[in-house]
Amino acid sequence: MRKACLLAVHELAKRDPRVVFVGSDITKQNLEKFAAEFPERYFMEGIYEQHIIGMCAGLAMSGKIPYLNTIATFITRRCYEQVLIDLCLHELPVRLLGSGGGTVYAPLGPTHLANEDLAIMRAIPNMTVVAPCDADEMKRLMNQSLDWHGPLYIRIAKGGDKVVSSDARGFKIGEAIPMREGQDVLLVSTGITTQVALDAADLLAKDGLSATVLHIHTLKPLDTARVLHYAAQARAVLTIEEHTLVGGLGSAVAETLMDAGRGGVPFARLGFPDVFTEELGSQAEIMGKYGLTSANLALKAKQLATA
Repeated sequence: MRKACLLAVHELAKRDPRVVFVGSDITKQNLEKFAAEFPERYFMEGIYEQHIIGMCAGLAMSGKIPYLNTIATFITRRCYEQVLIDLCLHELPVRLLGSGGGTVYAPLGPTHLANEDLAIMRAIPNMTVVAPCDADEMKRLMNQSLDWHGPLYIRIAKGGDKVVSSDARGFKIGEAIPMREGQDVLLVSTGITTQVALDAADLLAKDGLSATVLHIHTLKPLDTARVLHYAAQARAVLTIEEHTLVGGLGSAVAETLMDAGRGGVPFARLGFPDVFTEELGSQAEIMGKYGLTSANLALKAKQLATA
């Protein structure tokens, strides 16, 4: 997914001279052609993440559209004040490309796990927050990012994930995508957990339960209309996210239901509990430990829908 994202930045730079790339001591892989063709628009700074946020703010104020790429934890935690004050307060068109969203960097431990990035970015006024489900959807997102108003945070998964999105379903920032439709259960997902939700829907079908899978690629602004539309048709609503349960997708959906007076629908959230995930291992191992699997999602959905 990171490859698709960075190659797309190069294509955008060919189309628009305002596009610049700023990195924070990251690998040059997938950026070689950009650096060779547009050396005056390619900046690889050192490990000074707060500095490059301010740098991008200055570039944006000068008429540029900066695409900044570094590790998601550094953008969201280390640079919180700079993102809030330098970018969002002024509604500047800076695109924050957060590599390693969720548990991608599982072997490095809790310092590199971006399990709260969506909540942090979602809390800042004027920030748009997007988590694509696969590399193909990343390409569609990047194509629309150029003309998007204001700052944009894009969560980048590890790459190599199964492609489940398609051109036929379309893509528009801020509009949720029903990946499949059913009458019994609503499964709401974001990022790579959409793949998990689709597999869970297949498992539920074997038990005679039909599920809608609503892919929320844009957590902010949230497509509340589609959440409410599909929730009204379901016997139970479940959310799943590779993220803490505090302030992420599940929180956003719960807020939407409660604000609309729909709090009576059976509802459950799957995500990381309010703890540091201190285990070392693979992304799949950590997600499995905390029940972020298709089998567990299907089990929870069946229990909720048939209670």
